[in-house]
Amino acid sequence: MALDDKQIIEIKEQLLNQIKSFPEDKRKQAETQIASMDAAQLESFLKANDLVKSEGESNSCPFCSIVSGSIPSTKVGENKSAVAVLEINPISKGHVLIIPKEHVDSPDKIPDDLQDLVKEVSKKIRAKFSPKDILVKSLNLFGHEVVNLLPVYADETMDSKKSQATPEDLQKLKKELDLVPEVIEEVKPEKIEENSSVEKISEEDMWLPVRIP
Repeated sequence: MALDDKQIIEIKEQLLNQIKSFPEDKRKQAETQIASMDAAQLESFLKANDLVKSEGESNSCPFCSIVSGSIPSTKVGENKSAVAVLEINPISKGHVLIIPKEHVDSPDKIPDDLQDLVKEVSKKIRAKFSPKDILVKSLNLFGHEVVNLLPVYADETMDSKKSQATPEDLQKLKKELDLVPEVIEEVKPEKIEENSSVEKISEEDMWLPVRIP
């Protein structure tokens, strides 16, 4: 992997944007280290975080790894085209990710029956937790289109602060959702709001905590 000047600038901007929520002392230290990285150091940083593979290795997508089971997750639903897992850094209670089983890189490639899983899991969330609404939004994360189901209890948005869920928290939520009886009545489909922007890496992101060399 060889980074050109434009890629170096873009990657550094992404990293700097994602550390804005760090405590001030850690943020300033990280900003200094990121700004001082040359191409080789930046490449080492990306490899250390499994964002790229060394030459000769296959490309890796954390969402494909979740689908295959090589990265553990807390599954709350599945059909032939997608899996639903609990977000380990949720914005609100019941925050779920719907992941296409095939690596799709744009909203127009999301399989049609993913909507069925969106409806199924949304019904369970509404029945168990009674949110005011559920925000359904697709995001491109690491080149893989993923649909967020975000329960709204107050005024939460996709930009709201995340919290870290413990394995015990996730298992408790899973049990609560698994116990919800099947809802028979028809509910209008949730509209997937598209956002083609690529999610960047942050210290709190789901599977790849940032490590500064």
